[in-house]
Amino acid sequence: MARQYIDCREMPSESNCTVAISADSEKELVEAAVQHAVAVHGHKDTPEFRTRIAAAIRMGTPPVEEPGRATL
Repeated sequence: MARQYIDCREMPSESNCTVAISADSEKELVEAAVQHAVAVHGHKDTPEFRTRIAAAIRMGTPPVEEPGRATL
């Protein structure tokens, strides 16, 4: 199993969140990322949002330097 991550620095955000979440399974990572997005950023937990979160998963570990921001 390869390490995977989602980095808030890659997402559009008014708060400029710098949290990165990593896990060994996609299921665990999506769950943690959705919980963060709902609790901190006010997103709604919908199947469509979970699909967008899953599409933002990167392999490996988050970079130390800030990556470019994408569009969700």
